[in-house]
Amino acid sequence: MPVYLTAEALQKLKADLYYARTVERKRIAREIAEARAHGDLSENAEYDAAKEAQGRLEARIAQMEATLSNARMLNENQVDATKAYILSTVRVRNLKTGAEQSFKLVSAPEADLTRGLISITSPIGRGLLGLGVGEEAVIRVPAGEVRMQVLEITRDGS
Repeated sequence: MPVYLTAEALQKLKADLYYARTVERKRIAREIAEARAHGDLSENAEYDAAKEAQGRLEARIAQMEATLSNARMLNENQVDATKAYILSTVRVRNLKTGAEQSFKLVSAPEADLTRGLISITSPIGRGLLGLGVGEEAVIRVPAGEVRMQVLEITRDGS
């Protein structure tokens, strides 16, 4: 399944993968070697912790490699600004509370709710995809249902 990324996110992913493969792997190998030097591995908590860290790192590397192999770079200038699609910034109103929020729709690896970046695979992201200004959606979220109306759709540079 393709993972759509901006050029910036693709470069960050490549840099993170390079760092994990080079710097992090070497650091953990040193920790394992130091722990081994302490003797009996059956009762060596440092060794166990280092091996666990190695397993987590290798899983993270595998995940980044899989994401990179499925990555497709997006050109923000080719995104239709009249509908909510990936890379659109969508300003919405919660029809129950009247509260307004803005979200930028991004791929899952780029999502960061603290920065207003929501994944197109999240409930709200899926619910907003394809909508135009003035359209409403009923979106099922963990807390129940939310009715939202699209107030504005923009993209960087427009």
